[in-house]
Amino acid sequence: MSEVVLPALGESVTEGTVTRWLKKVGDTVAVDEPLVEVSTDKVDTEIPSPVAGVVQQILVQEDETIEVGAVLAIVGEGAASEAAPAPAAPVAEAPAAPAPVAETPASAVPAEVQAPVAPAPTTQAPAPVATTPPPPPAPPVATESDDPNYVTPIVRKLASDMGVDLSTVRGTGIGGRIRKEDVVAAGSQPSTPTAPAAPAAPSSTQVSPLRGTSEPMSRLRKVLAERAVASMQQSAQLTTVVEVDVTAVAQLRDRVKADFLAKTGNKLSFMPFFTLAAAEALRSHPKINSTVEGENIVYHDGENISFAVDTERGLLTPVLRNTASMSISELAAQIADMAERTRNNQLKPDELSGGTFTVTNTGSRGALFDTPVVFLPQSAILGTGIVSKRPAVVSDASGNEAIAIRSMVYLALSYDHRIIDGADASRYLADVKQRLEAGAFEPNLGI
Repeated sequence: MSEVVLPALGESVTEGTVTRWLKKVGDTVAVDEPLVEVSTDKVDTEIPSPVAGVVQQILVQEDETIEVGAVLAIVGEGAASEAAPAPAAPVAEAPAAPAPVAETPASAVPAEVQAPVAPAPTTQAPAPVATTPPPPPAPPVATESDDPNYVTPIVRKLASDMGVDLSTVRGTGIGGRIRKEDVVAAGSQPSTPTAPAAPAAPSSTQVSPLRGTSEPMSRLRKVLAERAVASMQQSAQLTTVVEVDVTAVAQLRDRVKADFLAKTGNKLSFMPFFTLAAAEALRSHPKINSTVEGENIVYHDGENISFAVDTERGLLTPVLRNTASMSISELAAQIADMAERTRNNQLKPDELSGGTFTVTNTGSRGALFDTPVVFLPQSAILGTGIVSKRPAVVSDASGNEAIAIRSMVYLALSYDHRIIDGADASRYLADVKQRLEAGAFEPNLGI
């Protein structure tokens, strides 16, 4: 028999909460096969089995919190004890029992349904035959009196000359026939503009199954909520926004993205450019890369950039170490790798700690910009909006101005106003803007 204990999941992690058992008592488990999911205040992760065997006992229930080193389960050789698998047996048999019962009526119903279906077509067959002959004699009568679809050549020509759609005209003649007066009246009213309004009605919005329900907060959501509220209560937050012309970066990206993908295996997005520019500017603006400790300001000696990753469980921020010294290819590789592992619950807790500044791509879903919340102990966070083409005023070398189509983006910096003034934020954003608008990232590509 071997005990499966909650391992140390990071330097500052002391406990974890069991969120879901992936195996039950009596199940066979292989070495390093995921056994249980555990949530901490930093990350959700899977705990693998250290040995191969059969799950003999589960000692911690779901939603129960235990300390690091506590025993989660017992794994051993042979079948599990009689008492352990007993509750699982009825559960397994319960769905099996209704299966054959459901099959009996299912096979009987089609046999009975097929009988009445056959005569149905024969009763309907005469209907089209009977209805086909009547139409020929009808048109001549309706032409002169009752047919509302009949339109004389004169009226039809008048409607064509006036640009009136006859299908939208209501006739006032005998039997609802359209007259010249009806066409003239329709042509003098703005009925055409109202017609295009109808296509706007259909909506592709899907109704969520969560609508009208409730659910308990996950441990991660509780931690995020507590930290967001604490951050807003313990710091004075302000946001400054600048508009940046990233046409040079967009052009460089278009030129090299195919070669970049071939050599690195990663797609080239704007994110590595924004992250590198933000990290480089932190070297000249240490206030933006600082932490408040009591009455002291601690200026960090490295630029460890946290970047926001949207997951089904909530927002997580893995950390890129010493970002200012990295190349674009290194940044693209680490961002892609860490984002994927974050979404798949494969991130190590230590990879979520130690960040000194955060970059969040708020434009990934089309937002122009937002006012991101600074999470303590950091003092600032940079939000990057969507890169979109729009008209902008440009100047040539002689100072002549013109309007041109440019790739533009909004950068929003939220910061702790206790130690960072608006002027500090503006100077930092000005340096980031200058770096991006110059677009001289060829030496930093790393390919």
